[in-house]
Amino acid sequence: MLPAVAAIDFAAINWDTYWLYLLTEAALSLSPGPAVMLVIAYGLTHGARRSLFAALGVLSANALYFAVSATALGAVLIASKPFFATVKWLGAAYLVYIAVSSLLGRPSPITASNTSTRDRSARSIYLSGLTLQLANPKTLIFFVAILPQFVDPTLPVGAQMIWLAIGSIVPELLILGGYGYLASRVAHLATDPRYARITDRIAGVLVLGAAALVLTVAPS
Repeated sequence: MLPAVAAIDFAAINWDTYWLYLLTEAALSLSPGPAVMLVIAYGLTHGARRSLFAALGVLSANALYFAVSATALGAVLIASKPFFATVKWLGAAYLVYIAVSSLLGRPSPITASNTSTRDRSARSIYLSGLTLQLANPKTLIFFVAILPQFVDPTLPVGAQMIWLAIGSIVPELLILGGYGYLASRVAHLATDPRYARITDRIAGVLVLGAAALVLTVAPS
């Protein structure tokens, strides 16, 4: 039974185009967008393990946008200017708030110099990543524009969507995790009072950059 199920699953996707989809996803995940900047900020201030929770929050939002884009609702939302304006400005406002707080050394999700935030819970870090990515409608635009090009009408659409979702989540998880790990190599400086404020400022600048990128998103 299991070999037969596996054969059906692997036959449900056009592998000639799937590898191109994976490369496209990897290239976009490597680009320094808002999610990358947030994960790097957490890697700098909280270490690789905590930054992974931010990455999981980002990927949860991606999964939601993926599901929405697989229906007609995705196209409707993209065509709604009020939706885009609301999401962009609320998301940017949130990012600016935590960035300015970090720059000023005040408690925020990314502040390192304040001891009360060093032990920030995994849940709050996860929610920061989730909120950031939900406030970035560029993800929805990408899925609505790209997914149809990789769907083979001769194969089961539902099964293809599962494979495409995997191809979206796994590469980005590995890449975001890698960014968080590399940033964490200097995270020990955040525990040193001589460098903690510098780390806060770097993290704040990164998140301000993420806010700016969110505001550049347009529905078309």
